Amino acid sequence: MKLLHIDSSILGSNSVTRSLTAQITAQWQASHPGTTVEHLDLAVATPSHLSTESLGFRMPPTDATLTPAQRAENAISEQLVLQFLAADVIVIGAPLYNFTIPTQLKAWIDRICQVGRTFSYTATGPVGLAGGKTVIVALGRGGVYSASQGGRAMEHQETYLSVVFGFLGVTDVRFVRAEGVAMGPDAKAAALASAEKEIAALAA
Repeated sequence: MKLLHIDSSILGSNSVTRSLTAQITAQWQASHPGTTVEHLDLAVATPSHLSTESLGFRMPPTDATLTPAQRAENAISEQLVLQFLAADVIVIGAPLYNFTIPTQLKAWIDRICQVGRTFSYTATGPVGLAGGKTVIVALGRGGVYSASQGGRAMEHQETYLSVVFGFLGVTDVRFVRAEGVAMGPDAKAAALASAEKEIAALAA
């Protein structure tokens, strides 16, 4: 079994989601002996955002019709999508920045959403091609968004990730939430304790 551990927080050792993804990964390894782990730190190795050079995914990357910039961007996309497709489990740290996910994580998603590789269009609509995986997302939020209709309407983090992985055919998407971590020491401690209980329940 292969686990892809992805972090996207820019806060380094102060990151809540990095702490949670480390716990989730360790717990998964403990309950699934033999799992191999590959770590992708998107705050360090951030793929560039989509551009005219990277928008079209062409095969093979060495195609003579490609410009040097297109070949370089295509190689990055190919590496990331192969890494994603090879993983059985993907653990993702996704903090809430301005009501949505970090741009670093969005850039990664844009690279793995490839027609013919992770989804396809048919006469009856899109079909995901990356099913059979488990995706576990550690969510970090400074405020509390899940407890009210207004809060849920403002949150485009969990909702977006549910949609995009569902679009790719992933039906087993799980979320661990740490909410209210910027609302004082007591609120942060309670949020982390709640998240740790959710992590423990993943192996139950």
